[in-house]
Amino acid sequence: MKPGFYTIMAAQFFSSLADQALIVTAIALLRELHEPAWMTPALRQSFAVSYVVLAPLVGAFADSMAKGRVMLISNAVKIVGCVLMLFAMHPLVAYALVGLGAAAYSPAKYGILTELLPPRQLVVANGWIEGTTVASIILGFLLGGALISPKISGMLLGFDFPMIDTPVDTAPTAAIAVITCFYLIAALFNWFIPDTGVDRRMPSTNPLYLLGDFSRCVVLLWKDRLGQISLATTTLFWGAGATLQFIVIEWAQHALGLNLSLAAILQGIVVIGIGIGAVLAAKLVTLRGAARVLPIGAAMGVGVILMIFVHRIPFAMVLMVAIGACAGFFVVPMNALLQHRGHVLMGAGHSIAVQNFNENIGILVMVGLYTLIVHLGLSIDTAIVMFGAFVSASMLLVMLRHRVNQSHGDSLNLIGLDKPSAGS
Repeated sequence: MKPGFYTIMAAQFFSSLADQALIVTAIALLRELHEPAWMTPALRQSFAVSYVVLAPLVGAFADSMAKGRVMLISNAVKIVGCVLMLFAMHPLVAYALVGLGAAAYSPAKYGILTELLPPRQLVVANGWIEGTTVASIILGFLLGGALISPKISGMLLGFDFPMIDTPVDTAPTAAIAVITCFYLIAALFNWFIPDTGVDRRMPSTNPLYLLGDFSRCVVLLWKDRLGQISLATTTLFWGAGATLQFIVIEWAQHALGLNLSLAAILQGIVVIGIGIGAVLAAKLVTLRGAARVLPIGAAMGVGVILMIFVHRIPFAMVLMVAIGACAGFFVVPMNALLQHRGHVLMGAGHSIAVQNFNENIGILVMVGLYTLIVHLGLSIDTAIVMFGAFVSASMLLVMLRHRVNQSHGDSLNLIGLDKPSAGS
C-alpha cells in the first residue's frame, strides 16, 4: 500500500471514533432532557437526511478539489455540530449538522481509494478501511459508554477552568467536550493526506446541471447489472446496520437488563464480528468473486431473529459476534465491487455520492419503520422478528435478481479489471 493510505486510515479512525461516541452521548442527552422514546431512532434519521438531500452536490464537491482538503472541510463542519450540541442546541438539530459534514466526508474518504490504488488492491484496501472503521466503532461505543458513566463523568466534571464559565455541567456535555478533541485529531490527519494528482475540473457549478448529472448517475448505476446488485446489497446493509444499533440497545435493556452504558459496549461486540468478517473477506474473496457472498446476507437476518431466544449475556455476546461476522463478510466485497464499478462508469466522487444517497434512503426507511414500531408500542421481540425476516427476504430477492442478470450474459466481464483506475 502507498504511504498516503495509512494517513487516510488514521483520519478515518479518529473521525469515526468521534461519530460513534457522539451518538451514544446524544442518546444520553435526549434521555436527560426527558424526550419521548421515538426521538432516539430519529437521531439516526436526522443524520441520514443530509446524505439524501445533499447527494447531488457532494459528489461534485468531492471531485472538485484534493480529497484530503474535502475531508478537512467536512470534518470542520462535524466539529461545529458537536460544539453547538455542547452549547444547548437540540441534539436532533446538532446531530443533523454533524451528518452534513459526514455526507461531504464520505465520497472523499472512499473515492480517494480508487484514485490512490489500482483495482486489484481495492478489496484488500476496503478490508483495511473497514477493519479500521470497525476498530473505531468498537472503541467509539466503548468511549461513549465510558464517558457518560458516573465514574468517568464525575472525574471530567471535577475539572474546572479558573475565570472561564463553560457549558460543561452534566455527564453528556462533559462527554461532548472530549469527543470534540477527537474530531480535532482527525482534522490534523486530514491535513497531511496527499494529493493524488487526479484531474478535478468540474463540468459546471450550476445546481440544476448537478442535479441532472446526479440523476443520470443514479439511473446508470441502477441499470448496470453488477452495479444494481452491489448497490442494493450495501443499501440494505447500512439500513439494517443503523436500525440494529437501536434494536440492540433496547433488546439489551429488556432481555439482558443492561443500562445504556453497557448496551453501548454490546454494540461494540457486534462490530468485533464485523471486523472478523471484513478480515476474512479481504483474505478469501476477490473482486471477481464478490457476488458469491450474497447468501451470507440472508444468514444474517436469521441470526437477528435468534436474538429473541437469548437472555444471558455470554450467549448474547456469541450471537452478536456471529451476526457481525456475517455482515462484515458480505459487505466488504460488495462495497469494493460497487466502488470499482461506479469508478469505471462515472468517477469516484460521483459513484460514492450515489451510493450514499441510496444507502441513506435505506437508513431513513428502515429506521423510520422502527421508529413507527416504537411509537405504536410493539414489543422489542416483535420488532426483532420483523426486522430479521425483512433482511433475509430482501437478500433472497437480490440473489434471485443476480441469477436473472447472469442468465443474460457473463456479468463477470462487466467488472472491467482490464481498465486502469485513475490513480494507477
